[in-house]
Amino acid sequence: MIVALSALFIGLVTAFTSIYSAYVDREYARASVWPRLEIFRSYNVNSFSYGVTNNGTGPALIKYAKIQYGSKYIKTWKEIASFNNITQSHIGNSTLSPQNNITPVSYKGVDAKVFVKADDLIGIELCYCSIYEECWVIDRGNRPTPVEACAIDKEQKFLQ
Repeated sequence: MIVALSALFIGLVTAFTSIYSAYVDREYARASVWPRLEIFRSYNVNSFSYGVTNNGTGPALIKYAKIQYGSKYIKTWKEIASFNNITQSHIGNSTLSPQNNITPVSYKGVDAKVFVKADDLIGIELCYCSIYEECWVIDRGNRPTPVEACAIDKEQKFLQ
């Protein structure tokens, strides 16, 4: 009887250890591909840009971008009068590899002060996911907030 109970106890400990080990392995796998986006602004007298960098360990699947100018959501940078003569690249529905960055909008020219003034009215929000479909929303405060999924109202989606 003692041998049977000892064998049962050892079997239960082994099963618990295996289950816990699988859990730890899964969490490690998730952590090894965790993206962390950060939004940044760069400017000097003759240039201005917004950038996004992935400081995480895995790719960021960017699902959408929202850009707000004042109280209005905009679809393209050209809706901001002072943002003429800019160079832009697409940011929504893209993948950003770890330790890489993209520059969705940049300006090089005579006077970047116009862009700095407009910057106070601009809100930027990105929603991105890991390859495990864990998703986060980030704004210019650079504090990721976990969300169930990246859902957006079509009226608010930035198209550029």
